[in-house]
Amino acid sequence: MKIPNENSRLVLTTFTGVVIGFFLGVSFPVVLLDKKSSLYSTMPSSIYLDHIKEMYPGLSTQRILNLWSSLHHNNDISSPNGTKIWATENPRGAERLPPGVVEPESDFYLHRLWGKPSEDLTIKPKYLVTFTVGYEQKEIINKAVKKFSENFTLLLFHYDGRTSEWSEFEWSKRAIHVSAHKQSKWWYAKRFLHPDIVAPYDYIFIWDEDLGLDDFDAEKYIELIKKHGLEISQPGLSENSGYLSWQMTRKQNDTEVHKVAKEKEGWWCLHPHLPPCAAFVEIMAPVFSRNAWRCVWNMIQNDLVHGWGLDFALRRCVEPAHEKIGVVDAQPIVHQTLPSLGNQINYYIFEGQSSKRKGTTRSGKETV
Repeated sequence: MKIPNENSRLVLTTFTGVVIGFFLGVSFPVVLLDKKSSLYSTMPSSIYLDHIKEMYPGLSTQRILNLWSSLHHNNDISSPNGTKIWATENPRGAERLPPGVVEPESDFYLHRLWGKPSEDLTIKPKYLVTFTVGYEQKEIINKAVKKFSENFTLLLFHYDGRTSEWSEFEWSKRAIHVSAHKQSKWWYAKRFLHPDIVAPYDYIFIWDEDLGLDDFDAEKYIELIKKHGLEISQPGLSENSGYLSWQMTRKQNDTEVHKVAKEKEGWWCLHPHLPPCAAFVEIMAPVFSRNAWRCVWNMIQNDLVHGWGLDFALRRCVEPAHEKIGVVDAQPIVHQTLPSLGNQINYYIFEGQSSKRKGTTRSGKETV
């Protein structure tokens, strides 16, 4: 009788072992798979990599892997099905986009409606020149724009709403025209010359319409401001200019560029390196480097109209200002001081005396 008992015990033990082994065998792979899936969730599958490459052919495999790894460590990415991207280096509002598809900057380059975009531009302009214009000054502008080569993108801001009439000039076809009735150039600059829009341009000219450029050469001007390290500049004003407000912006003889000047009697400077004796240009014909303009644009108020006082504040955008702001004497211009946009302010002439119609200032205070 002992043998059957031993056999029964053996069978029971074997059965118990099989059952325990079965449950262990079922549970162990689950644990290992969970760990494995957790491990491999840090790497994108080859299928997902192929999918990304198809969607964004400009992204390299290494860049995809780097992005995946960095975002995973920040718990910003989940699975290939529900990918969450949060790239903090992207511009504000574009954090959810893969960096390889983000285009944070633009330009004023004109493109055809057909063909390859890479073939649209025979030359890519390196500089931008803007004029705020009214049609009455068309002859002055027609002569002025001819001083700027194909290296310049030409942008006209029309304060009188008359844009189609400019088509009589051949160069108008390559220009960009923006129109808003009775708005000043600083209104336009704040809204249409955002630093990310003008980023491709090394220098930005923001000029008035009443400038005589007979003795001016834009390409030579660029050479001089590069040579003398000027981030903010203007051409010297010749003696033929209608009104010369400051000694600093007056053309000096026998020099290419000047950065300091002695102000005329009756005016004073807090320091030889401060405006208006240095670090100073006027607002009728300023030229900004790309980096300087990024700072100046942020300084311009949304309700700035004539820009008075801005010239004294420009020095805050370059350092040292008395070295990087200057006037180019070798390329002078004439400021003709013609009444144009400023003439739209309500001034009336009565018996030889000027009086301004009752209105309000920019601060809202009543004037008489």
